[in-house]
Amino acid sequence: MNVSVIGTGYVGLTTGTCLAEVGNNVICVDIDYTKIDKLNQGVCPIYEPGLTELISRNMYLKRLLFTTDIRYGIDNSDIVFCAVGTPPDEDYKVDLKFIRQVAISFGRHIDDYKVFVLKSTVPVGTADMCKEIIQKELDKREKDIKFDVVTNPEFLKQGAAVKDTMTPDRIIVGVESDRAKEMMENLYKPFVRTGKPIIFTDIKTPEIIKYAANSFLATKISFINEIANFCELCGGNVKEVAKGIGLDDRIGSRFLHAGIGYGGSCLKKDTQALIQKGKEFGYDFKILNATEQANEFQKDLLFMKLMNNFNGNIKGKTVALWGVSFKPKTDDTRDAPSINLVNLLRKHDVTVHLFDPVAADGFKERFFKDDDTVIVKDTCYEAAEGADAIMLVTEWDEFRGVDLKNVKERMKGKLLLDGRNVFLPEEVKEFGFDYSGIGLG
Repeated sequence: MNVSVIGTGYVGLTTGTCLAEVGNNVICVDIDYTKIDKLNQGVCPIYEPGLTELISRNMYLKRLLFTTDIRYGIDNSDIVFCAVGTPPDEDYKVDLKFIRQVAISFGRHIDDYKVFVLKSTVPVGTADMCKEIIQKELDKREKDIKFDVVTNPEFLKQGAAVKDTMTPDRIIVGVESDRAKEMMENLYKPFVRTGKPIIFTDIKTPEIIKYAANSFLATKISFINEIANFCELCGGNVKEVAKGIGLDDRIGSRFLHAGIGYGGSCLKKDTQALIQKGKEFGYDFKILNATEQANEFQKDLLFMKLMNNFNGNIKGKTVALWGVSFKPKTDDTRDAPSINLVNLLRKHDVTVHLFDPVAADGFKERFFKDDDTVIVKDTCYEAAEGADAIMLVTEWDEFRGVDLKNVKERMKGKLLLDGRNVFLPEEVKEFGFDYSGIGLG
């Protein structure tokens, strides 16, 4: 099939590339000339395992094209995916200006039946808004052209986006016509050959499903973090608690890993967006508000532990921060707990040594470009050099096998604050560390 994807961010680029991988002719469109130029040179703008190789292969096979010409993309496609960003405004309401722009372009340029697919994460009612915008543009042109708007949210995990796209656990599609349903069924046949379901609904339900899914995951994380904080007070072990409740198949073990809160581009944004949408309908999401409050508290937990260890006096100290991305296997630092921690440390005149396998340079450039006391190091060992304390913020696999003897010898102090419970306390303490995890009694 002939497909275009408008927006080459994390979702759009992965979606377009994987659609090309199964044999479709895909045009990826973006207004960022620099990004498109790099993509045409085979340079992937994001860190996502396996994606660069797929881009290169499908460009070589001439199934994947990158352009800034949105009209060209629309003219040469039967299905047009809208995968542009939906950032929150200052009140955490979703800013739909980029969605509107794509819908306007679609209405201005279609010359025969096409399907407009909302792949971006959007609040309920956005599909109806897009229908109105497209029809208004057609009316201006005095054209009677049929089209369908489809809702089709993504459920990708950063660091596993290619796998999640190629072998999804479910595909949710909201349609209003048999014609659109048939086209989407044909498009997704290669992805559901393993028996995973493709579920068709009305166009509003998928908009709700996406926000409900992320808000539930956020709630699950905040719940186990609340239990972890209680465990520290009463002497329990949150890892064993999580194992005990996770074996209940009504609960499940995933997202029950205690830590210093969630970040990234999805969970906070989508939870807040659902809260704000509820207000528009006069509904107060009490559980979701509590989820957010608990998460904001959790982000400060390592800093509070640091302050307690040094009796409130950390001025002039040096802290090594291991990991700055919001999760492993990605360079995404949006709303990452590391931002909060570095800001708090800097307010107290602490020198910060940063190490992350892929995200440290971008993190420094984006948030602390002109701050000479925030220093990027090439290895976790270099970050530990002269440090009074280490804060493990992101659970990259390489930290699990780190030479703790080497680390301890390089440090000035001996405090290791494990924000993701990567280490076993008894093993770390054998090397002379003062160790503190999250909810380990």
